[in-house]
Amino acid sequence: MSERVALIGAGAMGGAIGTRLVETGNRLLVFDLDQDKVAALVAKGAVAAKSAAEAANQSDCVITSLNSAKIVDIAVFGENGVAAGAKPGTLVIDMSSIDPEATRELAGKAAGAGLRWVDSPLSGGAPKALTGELTLMAGGAPEDVADAHKVLKHVSSNYTHMGPVGAGQTTKLINQVLCALGFVAVAEATQLALDAGVDAAKIPTALKGGRADSALLQEYMPRYVERDYRRTGRIDNMVKDLNGAMDLARRTHTSMPLTSLCAEIHRMLTAAGLGGEDEAVLMEFFKGPDKEQFT
Repeated sequence: MSERVALIGAGAMGGAIGTRLVETGNRLLVFDLDQDKVAALVAKGAVAAKSAAEAANQSDCVITSLNSAKIVDIAVFGENGVAAGAKPGTLVIDMSSIDPEATRELAGKAAGAGLRWVDSPLSGGAPKALTGELTLMAGGAPEDVADAHKVLKHVSSNYTHMGPVGAGQTTKLINQVLCALGFVAVAEATQLALDAGVDAAKIPTALKGGRADSALLQEYMPRYVERDYRRTGRIDNMVKDLNGAMDLARRTHTSMPLTSLCAEIHRMLTAAGLGGEDEAVLMEFFKGPDKEQFT
């Protein structure tokens, strides 16, 4: 069954989600301040809205895919935002990656405006969104999470209700800790293999099925070997998520020594001007004076 969906935010991730929703027969209204991004989805069958309010008014649910809690707040509760046009009881599904505490505050404001809220951050990136294979971790009331799945089933193959509002965002932070540590570990192992004269390109095949195997090993070691720096993610977005994880750790009094070091490595790369690059540029961290220069 198709749904009437408003999409607020048509960037790399939102654009992929929107593309998949259109391709699976849903009626999509899209709003983004960047008209080129809106036009790209309109060319695929979406309908452009003049504001978030207009998009929400003509939809059964609203998906937000934005870069920060502040932007989500403005998009939903600002002038001509979602709350200004949405019908009472409209479900807002926030697929952004933001702080759990901020999520709970936003959900409280939504309830005061007569809206329902589910946080459903994702893992898998734009490639998995396009094939409907995202991993989603949802937070919210059981009935709201179930309603959200009517739409999100089109973009996901793994959808888990983690608990009340904010639980999805907490799970995403844990996901990002594991991913960030994995990226650094695979990059470090790749450089050791290269320096030791082993054919690093063969390692993913050699370790496949063993305890060291992982999706990151299979995808990223070949990219590290080839210095394949095409952009499928951003270092500075990982910095944001690791900062969020460390903030959560301080509130929960959790020791995270490896995550602290990992965050510092990502901050160093960002300070070096590589924040907009993919995680593949972690190989630059291991480059000495005799290593190939970044191009």
